[in-house]
Amino acid sequence: MTRARTTPRELLRDLVATPSVSGAEEAAAARLVDYFAEHDRDVFVDEVGNVHAPDDDALLLTSHVDTVPGEIPVRVADGILWGRGTVDAKGPLCAMAVAAVRTGVSFVGVVGEEADSRGARRLVETRAEPDSLVNGEPSGWDAVTLGYRGLLAGTYVATSPSGHASRPEPNAIEEAIRWWGRLETAFSTDRWATVTERVTPKPLRFSGGLTDDGLAVEASVAAQFRVPLATDVDAVRDTVESQLTVDGTVESNITWKDAIPPVLVDRRGPLPAAFRRAVRRHDGEPRLLVKTGTSDMNLYAAAWNCPMVTYGPGDSDLDHAPDERLDLAEYERAISVLEAVCETFLA
Repeated sequence: MTRARTTPRELLRDLVATPSVSGAEEAAAARLVDYFAEHDRDVFVDEVGNVHAPDDDALLLTSHVDTVPGEIPVRVADGILWGRGTVDAKGPLCAMAVAAVRTGVSFVGVVGEEADSRGARRLVETRAEPDSLVNGEPSGWDAVTLGYRGLLAGTYVATSPSGHASRPEPNAIEEAIRWWGRLETAFSTDRWATVTERVTPKPLRFSGGLTDDGLAVEASVAAQFRVPLATDVDAVRDTVESQLTVDGTVESNITWKDAIPPVLVDRRGPLPAAFRRAVRRHDGEPRLLVKTGTSDMNLYAAAWNCPMVTYGPGDSDLDHAPDERLDLAEYERAISVLEAVCETFLA
């Protein structure tokens, strides 16, 4: 007796119910492999864990398998699927897998997007550039994302000699606080500027105290800086470094980890046009978005020169949220939109 093939809703629920925090995506990747195999598609997992289902490279659909931590009980209520990853980004991922199977375009599920984007970085190093690309992130079924801010990430460290707390000279902890204040002033903008026009400095971790040998005070700040569309990462890096302490009793420096440029594609390009037509065909009014965060699309745009956009079902305000959830009717509508776009590029 032939086993019934997995439905789109079953695939999504299975993937959401399979934990895949960054660095532990193997079980979810295996479920994706099974889905493509049951539809007689060639499929393999590469050395970093990406799931490849190659076919017609007129269009490559790619989204990420991993999620951020946080357990949300998986359940369906009133046509809504609740669970970690429903929006970011297993809804887009599964919609793309279904559309790829139905139309015969290429697909890659990448790993590590929420951590170090190791999957996307490996993809651009080892894979031939496709003719066009759709990256999967939540935009809403009736919207397409044209751009993202860039990202600089690094760790600031300040060091000063140890001394009695009654001394007036600033120690490393005080200097780290002052450095962050100088940065906020340096990156302050006109209050009418939109978020995508601003640098957003954000401390992720702040720590400090005596060193283990008791001879110095050290402070460190792990920080990210979102880079506006009209600015390059070098300009933001220069501003950050210009605020470091260069004299006095405190020494400071910053070690950079990531430097990802912003991306903005032409709204008149072939992919935005195809999505606008597909959304209207399904009785929607298409929207064009520019996001304030950063995605794997930034890395693809830096490495490849093909047309690209980002698309997927879901409300991005629910990214990483404790009430993450996805309307299943929206998910199915997004699949239909993706199919229409694929068929346009295969024609």
